[in-house]
Amino acid sequence: MLAAREDLKTLKTRQLHSKLDWRILPFLLVCYTFANLDKINVGFAKLQMQSDLRFSDAVYGLGAGIFFLGYVLFEIPSNLLMPRIGARKTISRVMILWGLASASMMFVHNETSFYVTRFLLGVFEAGFAPGMIFYLTYWYGPRRMAQVTAIVMLAGPIAGIVGGPFSTWVMTRFMGTAGFAGWQWMFLAEGLPCVLLGLLSLRVLSDRPADAAWLNTEEKALLEQELAHASPRHHAFSQVLRDPRIYLMAVTYFCIICGIFTVSFWLPAILKSDGVTDTMQIGYYAAIPYIVAAVAMFLIGRRSDRLGERRIHSAVPAALGAIALALAARSGGHLALSLTCMSIATAMIWAAYTVFWAIPSEHLKGSAAAGGIALINTIGSFGGFVSPTIIGWARTRTGSLEAGLYVMVGITLLGAILLTTINRSRGASTRIQLANEHQS
Repeated sequence: MLAAREDLKTLKTRQLHSKLDWRILPFLLVCYTFANLDKINVGFAKLQMQSDLRFSDAVYGLGAGIFFLGYVLFEIPSNLLMPRIGARKTISRVMILWGLASASMMFVHNETSFYVTRFLLGVFEAGFAPGMIFYLTYWYGPRRMAQVTAIVMLAGPIAGIVGGPFSTWVMTRFMGTAGFAGWQWMFLAEGLPCVLLGLLSLRVLSDRPADAAWLNTEEKALLEQELAHASPRHHAFSQVLRDPRIYLMAVTYFCIICGIFTVSFWLPAILKSDGVTDTMQIGYYAAIPYIVAAVAMFLIGRRSDRLGERRIHSAVPAALGAIALALAARSGGHLALSLTCMSIATAMIWAAYTVFWAIPSEHLKGSAAAGGIALINTIGSFGGFVSPTIIGWARTRTGSLEAGLYVMVGITLLGAILLTTINRSRGASTRIQLANEHQS
């Protein structure tokens, strides 16, 4: 009788997880795909915009990175307000405003308008990524967090897979239409859908499980019971601010982000320096590293969940990604070798990024999680400013991407080292707990 009851509970739990997955994850995946696309499409716009507006690589690098200054300044306030305002209204507000800001990039005409628009884009998007991760903690426990995060984080590679060919197609197909350049049409085509998704989020998302009309009373109770196993570590944001592990996570995240946006902002330029001159071909080649990354993220995220281990599953890919990036820096002019190295680097750094976000999700629970995750993301996201700025400055000074890439290799390797030190003592108990949950 007891065994039959346990089997029935297991079946209902699986059905509940399936319902959560299909209701929440696809929509967040689409939203986050556009968020990533609107961050990195400036890398494809560079192929035309830089010559049209006569920007140097230093100007481009600063403009690409200045997005993160606005992002950093407004991220923590945005996330601290999220539990009060609610996820639906927060995500809706963020998406509508950033969609309008992204579309307005089509009106950039000089350095000042480039900097201001990129800064405002960061201001309006602030809080979306950590808010989304915090939102997932309302619905998923630690045992499933890495794989769930991996599914949503597939948005990064998907933005690269779809964004490269689509961006370059719009740029070539609509060049000169109605008197606008191809890069102007690209910003418009990729910005306005975010406004529609922002409006749709008000109907699709529920603030918390208790507010979900699409869950019955039994399902809500089962979910509440499952989430109750994740006991809060912090109860107030003031405690988060005093926890040195939070700052260690933030610095580690900074290193990973430097690696990610090295690829995101400079991959089209790297391919062009390897001898690919056709804009459409650059778009297709740029999709290849992200296809490899999508596979790696899913497999490594699933293995991390199965073994209940986070640090090594993030540190080893980060180290491999740094090594591959170093090899890519040395392979300039050899397209096949360069693309292979960039594919490995992209896959490994994105896999490290995915598993990393399961670490703070285990460390932080309750209302403080919103501020804690935002604090980590705020400090770490500064890497998105540092990476393109350093590489752009170095290329303007030396005429080569190589020097800037080596700096990013060193920073990414530092991140791999720091990852091995996070939650060292707590990691063993977490692995035991997660392994026991898997067995049960």
